[in-house]
Amino acid sequence: MSANLSTSNSLSGDLKNGTFLNPILRGNYADPSIIRVGNDYYMVNTSYKYVPGLIIWHSKDLINWSPIGVALEQLNGDVWAPELVYYKGLYYIYFPADKTNWVVTAKDPKGPWSQPINLKTKHIDPGHVVGPDSKRYLHLSGGNMVELAKDGLSVIGETIQVYEPWRYPDNWEVEAFSPEGPKLKYNNGYYYLTIAIGGTAGPPTSHMVAASRSKTSWGPWEHSPYNPIIHTYSMDEKWWSQGHGTLIDTPFGEWWMVFHAYEKNLHTLGRHTMLLPIEWTEDGWFKIPDSFQPNRPIKKPEGESVKHGFPTVDTFEGEALGLHWQWLGKPERDRFYLGNGALIVNGVEKGINSPLLYMPGHPCYETEIEVEVDGDAEARFMLFYDYSAFFGLGVTTDGVRHFRTFKNYRLEPFEGKNICLRIRNNHNIVSMYYKDVQGEWKKYDKVIDCSGFHHNTFGGFLSLRIGLDATGNGIAKFRNFQYRTME
Repeated sequence: MSANLSTSNSLSGDLKNGTFLNPILRGNYADPSIIRVGNDYYMVNTSYKYVPGLIIWHSKDLINWSPIGVALEQLNGDVWAPELVYYKGLYYIYFPADKTNWVVTAKDPKGPWSQPINLKTKHIDPGHVVGPDSKRYLHLSGGNMVELAKDGLSVIGETIQVYEPWRYPDNWEVEAFSPEGPKLKYNNGYYYLTIAIGGTAGPPTSHMVAASRSKTSWGPWEHSPYNPIIHTYSMDEKWWSQGHGTLIDTPFGEWWMVFHAYEKNLHTLGRHTMLLPIEWTEDGWFKIPDSFQPNRPIKKPEGESVKHGFPTVDTFEGEALGLHWQWLGKPERDRFYLGNGALIVNGVEKGINSPLLYMPGHPCYETEIEVEVDGDAEARFMLFYDYSAFFGLGVTTDGVRHFRTFKNYRLEPFEGKNICLRIRNNHNIVSMYYKDVQGEWKKYDKVIDCSGFHHNTFGGFLSLRIGLDATGNGIAKFRNFQYRTME
């Protein structure tokens, strides 16, 4: 193994000197929803069609985050901006998928979580609130709201529009108005509502966070004079399409906002989770302090650090895959299994199935794997956006080749039964390498510019992920997975 391999903690935004640098969660962790229960913070993000889905993250300082469980073990549609709630001793996650909204519950955020319940209500991005009448409500996209039953597991009555969002100037370069992601927080006699507008992708200056307040959870609303609270004003900024904000307070009286953003020119990585401090003004509004920028070190919130992030090395020991591995769509757990320190993958002869996927989060990284093939199979080590956009290296008993969605390239022979593969992604310029287990690295004579492998090209809001798979009649064995940063 490489001597300069990054450890899990090195991937945190914690600079270990009392400050942190955004993002707090690297990778395509969009639409963060966060709560505090005592001294513990919990967060969940959009999971799309990736399974296991709705990963639950835990922190004690808002900077270092440890995955502790998942709410969806099976495919439950295309899962978007969720809402994590703690209410009267029970945890809830409300989430939209497939033109309706769902809810799951658990007594412990680690799980087990209940089976999803269909709320049978339209609009997206539910935001939970308890009104001044002690009733529970969900705010939804477009300024809509619907009442919940006391147990929060069904809706009562019709969805009604109760909010008209703040409008940005007409000459701003945004993707669309698209008011969505409503989040509510009660403080000092007001219900404060934050909403995402401007479209979540498109041009760098598209997205933003706007705020409004009301004495009730249904209005009338007044808009903040500090809108937009968060916004990218120029393509020269490091963080693009900043938006979808949620307020969170600490046990020590501090206030912060989590939100998401693309890194400049790196839509391929998806939208990272970000954090900025909040200050309250004398007239009862909140805003980002003028001196704070998301691309500069910021003093950390108080609280102890937990082990951060996912492992960067996997030797495939044990009995079950870790939470850092997902499928896009229906999980094929019977085709991917562990044995004798290897990930064993049964090949598929026809069609395109989801590889097992690992999410990178850095502009420059390398990933490596050791491969062995038995039978008439091809092991595949790739970068995968979706079923129509992927590329990588394939290994058979005859040699190694480069493949793309639309073309296969020449076969290069190698000595022995095992081969090591490497993919290097340097700001979307991807080169590929291979070597006999005892040999020297050789560069494959094809280099790819993958900068177009993202939502604005293919849709779906996905990210370019590292994939392991096998095709044909046989099996592939993968060993010693590594992911390391190059910066």
